[in-house]
Parts: sequence; structure tokens; C-alpha cells
Amino acid sequence: MSAPIIQGWCPGALRPMMSGDGLVVRVRPRGGRLTSEQAAGIAALSARFGNGLIDLSARANVQLRGVGEADHGTLIGGLDALGLIDASTEAEARRNIAITPFWQDGDGVQVVARALTDALAAPDAPQTPGKFGYAVDCGVRPILSGVSADIRIEAATGGFLVRADGADTGAFATADTVAIRAMDLADWFLATGGAPEGRGRMAAHLARGAVLPERFREASATPPAAAVRPAPGHCAHGFLVGFEFGQMRSDTLAALSDCGALRVTPWRMLLIEGAQAAPGIAGLITDADNPLLRVTACTGAPGCPQAHAATRDLARALAPFLPTGQPAEAQLHVSGCAKGCAHPGPAPRTLAGQPGGTFNLILGGTAAGTPVASGLSPETLAANPASLFETENAT
Repeated sequence: MSAPIIQGWCPGALRPMMSGDGLVVRVRPRGGRLTSEQAAGIAALSARFGNGLIDLSARANVQLRGVGEADHGTLIGGLDALGLIDASTEAEARRNIAITPFWQDGDGVQVVARALTDALAAPDAPQTPGKFGYAVDCGVRPILSGVSADIRIEAATGGFLVRADGADTGAFATADTVAIRAMDLADWFLATGGAPEGRGRMAAHLARGAVLPERFREASATPPAAAVRPAPGHCAHGFLVGFEFGQMRSDTLAALSDCGALRVTPWRMLLIEGAQAAPGIAGLITDADNPLLRVTACTGAPGCPQAHAATRDLARALAPFLPTGQPAEAQLHVSGCAKGCAHPGPAPRTLAGQPGGTFNLILGGTAAGTPVASGLSPETLAANPASLFETENAT
């Protein structure tokens, strides 16, 4: 099998992506939130037109899997009736917004989200690359620093700070100007060559020496909180629940829809608004010490046509042997190929599938990184989990 194909774009609802189990249809909840009606509707549509599997993405989106090509149009009609479809494929692709789930009425987060949504739907909105995105992170201290984004909107005294990912300064904005400033920054990114051939990311553009306009160097950003993934459990806004590899069945989402509105998080968890305790629903991870929280794994073979190896059985087998502690970052990433879709950033340990079904072991890198060991069979790894640490201890 040849090297994996880098698409340069993410699936949407209007522009789905074909996978090994059918179309992947990505729904982008407005404001990072699903009403009870919307959640129940997605569950019903997944069961009817898909294979009943629903993924949560690292950008706080919801993906229906296994959708047949012949059913796609009818599915879109159902999603549109729920208020979940954009006016065009282009507008959908631009509306790539991650929102802190820990917002409350009156703190400005939803005001910013709506302003951004409206600006990105305009005909003259910047035609940014498919993976270009925004983070609305307006809490007391930014918490989405570990979430992929190119333009970050954070709290500032009397308003907001709009800054480029990779910069520690930004432009001050009010609720009336925050979307304008964000579009200005996106326009600058395009005008200065940030997306040659339609691809590119903000931090890489700055790293190559691009100099921000003076306006975006006028105010210093608040240092972000450590990139810690919240754990399942009760919080001030409700109850966080996780899922094995960020995937649930449609009947699980249907049951959750009876609990209230759901906030979709970029940590592949759902926040049940106002809940005081974990609901008694099968398929939820509610224990912060669950070993599966220390592992990420993509769909793998055969569900993904680019994967060289199956991933999730191996991840389940290895999870109990990983070091315990804060599950902020995956301590093990099992990827079916070198793309590393489930965890694009570095992980303490990454197993990357290779042609023939073996794995490379990368320490402190991504799935495309330089391996410290190669040709590892999944059977050997599962039978001898300590082998994951032998190379590390020897270095």
C-alpha cells in the first residue's frame, strides 16, 4: 500500500468523506451545543441512514458513520430540519469553530460564536484552507491551547483579544468588532502567502517569518492554562461523560438526549448541562481513572481504507498497562497509518501502522515521526505490553 493520502480538508455534512464503512458525515453544532431535540434527531438519523456509530471529533464536531451514498440527500434534509446545515458547502467548510464548553450566559462566549458564524457565512468571507479554524476561548484563563486552531479569541479587560495561533500578542476587540478583527487576520494570512496551493496553517506561517500587522501586536495575551484534558465527572456546568475512543452508538446518544442539552467538547466528551450525577446509561465513561482515557486510537483497518492495521483491539489491550495519572494527554496513540488523524500532535508514545500490519514506535512525536523501533507485531505488543517501555528505558 502506498503512503497515506493527505486530503487537506475535513469532512462536512454537505461534503462528506468516504471511508471503509461508508460516508463520514460531520455535523458542526452551532455554538458547540446540541439541544435535546437535535441530539435525539441525530441519533435517529444515524440509526436510519448510517451504521449507528457516532464519533466525536477533536474539534468538537459529531460524525455519523456508515452513511450510504444513496441516502446522503435524505439525511441532509433531516439535519437541515434540525437547524444543523449551512447554506453552502463553502460556508460549512469555513465554519470551523471550537468553543470552550465551560461558558455561561452573559460571559460573551455565545455572542462571539454567533458573530463569527455570521461573518464566516458572508459571501466575502476569507476563503481559508479546509483545516483552518477558530477557537473561542473566553474564560478567565484560556484552556483550548491544546486544540487545533489558527485564530484564537480570548478574554481581555473590557472585551476580547483576537490573536494568531503561535503569537503571544493580539488585537483588542469589542463584541461589535471581534468578528471583524478575526476576518482581518484571516485576510492577512491569505494575502501574505499563508496558504500556498490552498493549504497552510497560521502557526507555521509565523514560524516561516511572517510579521503580523501592528494592530495584532498591540496587546499581550494571557498565558494559557496548561493543556490539560478535563476528566469525566461533575463540574460547575453539569456532568462530563466520555466514550471509548470518542465513539458511541446511536441509542446511547438517544438516551443522553433525554438528560438535557449537550455541549460537545474538543476532548471527545459531552457535557450534560446542569446534570449533578452520571446518568445510568450504558456505553459511558464516567470514571476519571478509566484506563481508556489514556489512549487514543483512530478507526483503523478495515474501517479506514488508508489504515495499514487494526488499532482499537490493540489499544484496549495496552491501556491498562500505561502509567496512571492525569489523563490530560493521551499517553499512547495507536494510529493505523502515518497521518495520525485521531491525535495529530505529539504523544508520549505513538504506535503507527505500517504496510503488512506491523507498527512503528515513536517516542514524543507524531505518527509520522522517526521511530525508535519498527516491525512490532500487534500480537507481540498485546502479549508483552512492557515492550512499549523497554526502548524508552534503554535510551
